[in-house]
Amino acid sequence: MRGYIHIYTGNGKGKTTAALGLSLRAVGAGKKVFFAQFVKGEIYSEVKAIQKFLPGITIKQYGLKCFIYEKPSQADIDRARKGLKEVSEVILSGKYDVIVLDEANIAVYYNLFTDEELINIIRQKPEQTEIIITGRYASDKLIEFADLVTEMKEIKHYYNQGVQARKGIES
Repeated sequence: MRGYIHIYTGNGKGKTTAALGLSLRAVGAGKKVFFAQFVKGEIYSEVKAIQKFLPGITIKQYGLKCFIYEKPSQADIDRARKGLKEVSEVILSGKYDVIVLDEANIAVYYNLFTDEELINIIRQKPEQTEIIITGRYASDKLIEFADLVTEMKEIKHYYNQGVQARKGIES
């Protein structure tokens, strides 16, 4: 079975959640999943759940703290680049059926690595490997390269009324 390249992007909620849902489905079908989180470095509820209940998913984080409202530091860049190198090795290993690159679009947007670097790595994937890339601001090059692109569009969100991320729902 041929593996495809998915992108989940847009300013709406649900990109990581969609990737997690696909990962859950894949594990249920006996597939092995590698879930790489770029930019993220905090132990969110999904990390705890995966570690506790889903041994078919390997999750690694390649971020420090969230820098989305400020300029990324050199440490942020170094961490993302180290992650990209590790993800390249994971892709080439052929050990995983599904590989999620969570927030890789954000990493490209903030110049932690380029879309060309990411595309060159993905081009080397085994034919059957499915790759999912999430995050706002997917580049035109990545959108053109992908086989499936879904845009989550915010229409209304309670964040705009001051509601903070709630544990187990948004974090």
